[in-house]
Amino acid sequence: MIAETQADLAVSRIAGAIGEPARARMLYQLVDGHARTSTELAVVADVSPSTASVHLSRLMAERLIKVWAQGKRRYYSLEGPEVARALEALSVLAGVSRDKFVPGTPDYLRAARTCYDHIAGALGVALHDRLRALGWLIEAPGGREDAYDLAPDGVKALEALGVDVAATRTLRRRFAFPCLDWSERRSHLGGAVGAALLNIALKKKWAAQELDSRALFVTSVGRREMLTRFGLRV
Repeated sequence: MIAETQADLAVSRIAGAIGEPARARMLYQLVDGHARTSTELAVVADVSPSTASVHLSRLMAERLIKVWAQGKRRYYSLEGPEVARALEALSVLAGVSRDKFVPGTPDYLRAARTCYDHIAGALGVALHDRLRALGWLIEAPGGREDAYDLAPDGVKALEALGVDVAATRTLRRRFAFPCLDWSERRSHLGGAVGAALLNIALKKKWAAQELDSRALFVTSVGRREMLTRFGLRV
């Protein structure tokens, strides 16, 4: 009986957190999987930054959202797919639909570009997702969400490309981590592994970079190699 009462209270708290209109607008803005800053969510919810902070704290307390610090910015996303499914189910009951996220980044930068020394943009995000789907890129020991390691098959695949994985591990920088993409608001691959892949792409002429821009252009060779080696259509 005690366990049932505690479960009822937990459901009530979560329902109350979702049920406030401003918080609901914030949550539904995150259903598409793209992260947002508190400023962006404040605008969506039509509340002041200070009020948005209070709402976000409540949503975090109920484990509906999580925060991701990158540089000076803090990005918010849903805690997990189960939250998205619950919100989608509520939308079905309510009989409403939501607008999709539309990046305001120029197309040539959104498609592919460098982020420091790794691949970003739609290409970087797609490559990150593909490496994860193949099981080559895995969570680092300890289950940290902000760090990756390479599975044995991933090591073999990168070494076949010419990446010295053992040497890459000795560099005085993070080995691999999810780097939030500012145009796609999803992760691309950062760290030494991400830098190695960009180096390979440029060296093998899979991509070319403009001299006065961070934009990358995938070559015909690159499109063929991305498909052959990663099963990724570019």
